[in-house]
Amino acid sequence: MTFPWARLSTLMITIWLPLAAVHAAETVPPAGKTVPALEPLATGGLLNMLLGLIVVLALIVGLAWMVRRSGALQGGAAGALRILGGLSMGARERVVLVQVGDTQLLLGVAPGRVQTLHVLEEPIVLRESGRPAGGTFAASLSAALKRGKAS
Repeated sequence: MTFPWARLSTLMITIWLPLAAVHAAETVPPAGKTVPALEPLATGGLLNMLLGLIVVLALIVGLAWMVRRSGALQGGAAGALRILGGLSMGARERVVLVQVGDTQLLLGVAPGRVQTLHVLEEPIVLRESGRPAGGTFAASLSAALKRGKAS
């Protein structure tokens, strides 16, 4: 999936240009009149600054979310190494199924330690959605481990 830069820039232009035009129309004083300057610490100035801060923070959070969803910052090994699924085994322990090329590894992950638990001879087949074809990840994992013990 590619990052939608064109859509983002179009959205920014369609939002910011009308706002800039309205702001410019409000700030130009009528002919012959002067507009008093706002006090920096007046309520209007503080609200204006707070609104601007909220907009900037919302943009930062929104852009970070979009970059994370698009996967634009993934490393170069994204094609060779994939996490297929995982189960929580305790508060800080997990079992993770990782695919490296054509090999699938069952890893135990704990704080400060990663250990290979099993190398699957027959890979678990996944559907396009990333879920195992036979139901839940736990069911597919237990079936694969039973097949491995039987042979």
